[in-house]
Amino acid sequence: MLQSRALVIALILLLSTTLPEVQSKSIFEKDRRDLLAIPEAIVSYFYEAVNKVSPKVNQFLLDTVQSPSVVAARQRFAKEAAKVSVMFEQLIEKIKNLWYTRVLGY
Repeated sequence: MLQSRALVIALILLLSTTLPEVQSKSIFEKDRRDLLAIPEAIVSYFYEAVNKVSPKVNQFLLDTVQSPSVVAARQRFAKEAAKVSVMFEQLIEKIKNLWYTRVLGY
């Protein structure tokens, strides 16, 4: 019962925070198109909300995230996401080139 109340409070706090309060860059800007921008923002909101409710639970989450297996998985995911991000940028450039040459006739 107490855990479900804490979870409900954490979710309310999480949902009550708004995006303009963060003052972060847009994920659509050229230097923020990495695939980890959105998950990192979500985790940041979650940590902040949990820390407001229970610092002990937040410390447990931080310890869990810093465990070697989770760190290795995050590094692997970041490496693969960087590769996909580069391929996506190349695809966008090719589409732009096709648009300008074939459709607009430049």
